[in-house]
Amino acid sequence: MKRILFFACLAAALLCAPSAAVFAQEAEAAANAGNTSVWKYFAAALAVGISCVAGGIAVGQIGAAAMGAMSENPELSGKALPYAGLAEGICLWGFLVALLILIL
Repeated sequence: MKRILFFACLAAALLCAPSAAVFAQEAEAAANAGNTSVWKYFAAALAVGISCVAGGIAVGQIGAAAMGAMSENPELSGKALPYAGLAEGICLWGFLVALLILIL
């Protein structure tokens, strides 16, 4: 499991590296007000895509652990719900970052 997590983080880092080009082209985009940068949309798509994949992995892990705990003690069902909500919040943060990339 640690090996898969390492490769997922490595792939995320390698995929996010081109997003630095968005910030380098901001000054150029300000000079050319009519031109829109393709990198901006690419970076926004990466932000949403990677955060949703990470959120899905987190919810899957939390769901499996919660179901195992509830099979032993059914009273734990209400305590597992906030943790799943926190994991789904990862997707929301990715969407907000993408929105800020597109607006700015």
